[in-house]
Amino acid sequence: MSAADAPPTLSEASDEPVASVLFLCTVNAIRSQMAAGLARLRFGPHLRVDSAGVRPGEQVSGLAATVMDEKGVDIAGIRPKGLDAFEENEEGPFDLVITLSPEAHHRALDLAGALGKAVEYWPTFDPSLAEGSREQVLEEYRAVRDGLDRRIAERFPRPSTG
Repeated sequence: MSAADAPPTLSEASDEPVASVLFLCTVNAIRSQMAAGLARLRFGPHLRVDSAGVRPGEQVSGLAATVMDEKGVDIAGIRPKGLDAFEENEEGPFDLVITLSPEAHHRALDLAGALGKAVEYWPTFDPSLAEGSREQVLEEYRAVRDGLDRRIAERFPRPSTG
């Protein structure tokens, strides 16, 4: 893909209103599920939100579900999905694809245009790599959750209510 064919990046896309966003990570079991849940909590029906993984796992991480439940977001029953879920997307491409892992970012760039109008890379630690006691590992999951929540709040202005 040449530079001219590349999708817009953060600086190019940030002035455009975003009505739909796809959070993409490697397995769709932790980071992208957290981000999508937080965005849904923050924006409800005002923003079309979904998530996917390059190589979807079998189920959402129990630790991710635990820390999201602390914020009132239930992701425990959501089944991870891959990009094939969007092959025949009646709503069209997303305005923005936010990638949370290097593998997801490269895949999103390969699918630019069909998957999303713009791609942003938010490098996000994979908390499943954390070691230590259960509480120490949960703290890593919370740190990822809270970091994603801050990024979402900074990136997307709240919709007007009046």
